Amino acid sequence: MARAKPKSELPGPGAGRSPALLPEWATAAEVQAELARLADPGRVPGLLRFFKTGPGEYAQGDRFRGLVVPQVRAVVKQAGGLALTELGRLVESPWHEDRLAGLLVAVRQYPGATPAGRRALYEFYLEAARAGRINNWDLVDVTAERVVGAWLRDRPERGPALDRLAGSGLLWERRIAVLATLHFIRCGEFGDTLRLAARLRDDPHDLMHKAVGWMLREVGKRDRAALDGFLATHAARMPRTMLRYAIEKHSPAERQRWRAERTADRYGEPKAEG
Repeated sequence: MARAKPKSELPGPGAGRSPALLPEWATAAEVQAELARLADPGRVPGLLRFFKTGPGEYAQGDRFRGLVVPQVRAVVKQAGGLALTELGRLVESPWHEDRLAGLLVAVRQYPGATPAGRRALYEFYLEAARAGRINNWDLVDVTAERVVGAWLRDRPERGPALDRLAGSGLLWERRIAVLATLHFIRCGEFGDTLRLAARLRDDPHDLMHKAVGWMLREVGKRDRAALDGFLATHAARMPRTMLRYAIEKHSPAERQRWRAERTADRYGEPKAEG
């Protein structure tokens, strides 16, 4: 019987090349050429639907090569030394996967950068967001905590910077504000998450309802009393999706109680006791 190949021997991106011979990409053009080589046009229609790129949708007009995230990450492993100017070229690309690659390289570079280098990556990230290049939830969700959150954690401008993002007219800057606080949550610090959740409770966009509810759930995993205290004040007025995400880890009876709070407020009924 033939021996099953271990995972390290299975083909994947760059199949047929010895790991020791894999190139280190030095320019955005080289990264883009590799992403184009790996592209699968057959995946594109599904990606366009999934990421809401149709007329009037939140990612209208975005373009996809047809890669899955593990493929992009494999390319990024070969691009860790890209200069910031080259990252800029990736993030300015019309292709979604190119922008994802540029942002993931920034995430990869951040921990080992000098303080000046970290500041440069943080400012690069915010400029990309202001320019509309970070323009979908996946681009935000895998990067915001690791660059924006990591930079701001011990900085005096932490609160004002988060408030500016949370007050933006750009959906993606508001989502960056909330997702950046996941870095603080992992450090046991919940104040900014709870403050922004209260501020963004009435945000009109469903993607913000999901983001806020998700971060509240992450708080609750570590401090149920902090989450329940927030819910006691806000559950009655929280959007349905936000509340559903926030209470996902509660027991069925607890979830029913918090949903009843919201329903009672909506219809002017007496609120549940206990």
